[in-house]
Amino acid sequence: MASTDSTVERGSGNVFADLGFPDADAHLVKAELAGRIDDIVRDRGITQTEAARLLGLSQPDVSRLLRGDFREYSLERLMRFLTELGRDIDIVVRQPRSPEGGGRLRVAASETA
Repeated sequence: MASTDSTVERGSGNVFADLGFPDADAHLVKAELAGRIDDIVRDRGITQTEAARLLGLSQPDVSRLLRGDFREYSLERLMRFLTELGRDIDIVVRQPRSPEGGGRLRVAASETA
């Protein structure tokens, strides 16, 4: 069997940044919000057609969203989808953990009040 040399490189924690996407932080937040929408739809056991009615989308649009095709949706619209599904959204602005560098965007999801 042939031996291949491979190098493992530690990621940044943001696959979009690692792949060189512009606005990588926003892409990651949108992916996390879309993932939460998918979780809620699955947990409720509702169909994509029912989700479409709740979100004001077509069923094919819901299908694309649940498969991770969220590029056409703004952060605001994804947050509105979550509120339509009965979730509260809290936006917190605080001092960074480290005084060096810029701030960051992140999603912290909780199922408890």
